Amino acid sequence: MIVIILLIVVVAIASTCIKIVPQARAYVIEFLGAYKTTWSTGIYFKIPFFERIAKNINLKEQVIDFPPQPVITKDNVTMQIDTVIFFQITDPKLYCYGVENPIVAIENLTSTTLRNIIGDMELDETLTSRDIINKKMGISLDEATDPWGIKVNRVELKNIMPPAAIRESMEKQMKAERERREAILIAEGEKKSNILVAEGKKQSAILEAEAEKQAAILKAEAEKEKRIKEAEGQAEAILKVQKANAQGIEMLKEAGADESVLTLKSLEALSKVADGNATKIIIPSDIQGIAGLATSIKEIMTK
Repeated sequence: MIVIILLIVVVAIASTCIKIVPQARAYVIEFLGAYKTTWSTGIYFKIPFFERIAKNINLKEQVIDFPPQPVITKDNVTMQIDTVIFFQITDPKLYCYGVENPIVAIENLTSTTLRNIIGDMELDETLTSRDIINKKMGISLDEATDPWGIKVNRVELKNIMPPAAIRESMEKQMKAERERREAILIAEGEKKSNILVAEGKKQSAILEAEAEKQAAILKAEAEKEKRIKEAEGQAEAILKVQKANAQGIEMLKEAGADESVLTLKSLEALSKVADGNATKIIIPSDIQGIAGLATSIKEIMTK
């Protein structure tokens, strides 16, 4: 019975001494109070009563958000700045034995470094140089925490809060800047609108002038065509009259008209002239002149 009890106790103690270290963790092991080794991911057996796990270390990247710290700029403006630190434990032994309270030490170191950096900068430079401040603080903290087995990956200034009076002044300045930009945008819009209107009027005037030009050209072409048609009509009428006269003379010639017929025709022509609207009629002084006129016409017909 005693043996069974002893076996049960031994098995219980042995089971408590079997340790499994999970991923991204590290166990710092002490032997009789002194550092012995560091266990990484795996399964281990701890010697009972002589070995103990001094510290369970988290090897993941960790984030610390420190409360706002009062800092004074080069131009004596006091403002509040809160900082966020991203760090990772790289050496569990140094982290366990390098400093008493690593998180408090990092906070104090961050506050001191921030005051040193901001103290060399004026307010306006501080507000516009956040990336530069982050980089400087990251380098300084990484160097300072290296003996503690800590690596500072990056530092971010979460908020920069100037005094209330300065914030109010900055808000007024920002409002004035927004109004100025708005006025510029409105002026630019009006300018573009005026340009578009002027361009539209210009195009309209060009189109109207072009239309008038085309109308004038068409009108001139029509007038020209009209005159050509009238001239062609007059020429055709003249040709027809001349043709009729030629045909009449030809008919007289073919008919073998004598002097008496020609004289008679001359008298008929004179009668037609007399029937006209002319107020003055010039005729030969005697019939001999008419006979001479008939003789001339006969000669023309003969030729």
